[in-house]
Amino acid sequence: MALRQVYDPEIPVNIYDLGLIYELKVDDDHNVYIQMTLTAPNCPMADYVVDNVKTAVEDVPGVASAKIDLVFEPVWDKSRMSEEALIELGLD
Repeated sequence: MALRQVYDPEIPVNIYDLGLIYELKVDDDHNVYIQMTLTAPNCPMADYVVDNVKTAVEDVPGVASAKIDLVFEPVWDKSRMSEEALIELGLD
């Protein structure tokens, strides 16, 4: 999955397993809509992460475009993380 190739620059876990993806939709024309968040609203690397998500998704064969909406409601917390991410970070 393309989203597993994008990492939070401060955490050695991909954004998908961190639980930063809140919604993902693909329409009939192969346009992708993603609603995502960051671990902190004041992340100085927000533009970098969003740009990487857009590029990774648009590089998937057959995808026409990607629209990324960055949201902060609901607030992210570690309960959204996958078991793999928790183990990787020693939080299991």
